[in-house]
Amino acid sequence: MTHYLEVPGGRIAYDDTTGAGPLLVLSPGMGDLRSSYRLVAPELAEAGYRVVTVDLRGHGESSVPFDEYTNSATGADLAALIRHLDAGPAVVVGHSFSGGSAVWLASEHPELVRGVVLLEAFTKPVTINAFMKQLARLVLSSPILWAMYYKSLHKGPKPADLAEHVAAMKKNLGETGRMAAARTMGLGTKDDLAGRLERVTAPALAVYGTKSPDFADPRAEAESIAAALAGTTEIVMVDGAGHYPHHEYPENTSAAILAFLGRL
Repeated sequence: MTHYLEVPGGRIAYDDTTGAGPLLVLSPGMGDLRSSYRLVAPELAEAGYRVVTVDLRGHGESSVPFDEYTNSATGADLAALIRHLDAGPAVVVGHSFSGGSAVWLASEHPELVRGVVLLEAFTKPVTINAFMKQLARLVLSSPILWAMYYKSLHKGPKPADLAEHVAAMKKNLGETGRMAAARTMGLGTKDDLAGRLERVTAPALAVYGTKSPDFADPRAEAESIAAALAGTTEIVMVDGAGHYPHHEYPENTSAAILAFLGRL
């Protein structure tokens, strides 16, 4: 059952397993749906956690349009959700774009965050050269092109239901305003993340794929994040995974998250 939370400018959609266990909030990457966590959320819930999966603003069943699609804005949405659930502090799991939102949240509202899990996360300001910016603008102009790119980021075993998930994602992005929301996120500079890693005192887990196409050296990226974070950081490299370790190797990803949770 879909739940909704009113936030400034619109509403955010989420699923909630309820229960009395510690709260986990799982936020997907840009252009994706909260069902991106379908392969790991059940195992986390079975381990006794209250698992909440959320759609980014402008995505899935969340409303569109919003005035802003920055990491700080989506981080503020997560803060509002944790307060609304009244079950925090939470461990926040953020994939890709949402990893930056988790970092912003943990630095801005440390009282709401028990820990952060950064899945193939973009956590720092970025500079995009003119060619790459035009290429990104093209890919993010069409649900079809985005779907092709999305599938190409899976470098390990593809989940059996990937085609169905991608079809649902394409259909959703075809709705008015949703592709524009993803495009705005994808072309953003992430300047609002400047200096944020150094302010995060909550324990963190960085999970990256060894075959990630988004980083020249995935381990070096994870290590640079660990070095910058003020709190303790664990690194797990998922051998053979691309940008979606929770799709490609869900058992390994769930195990890494559960082990991290067990040490908090």
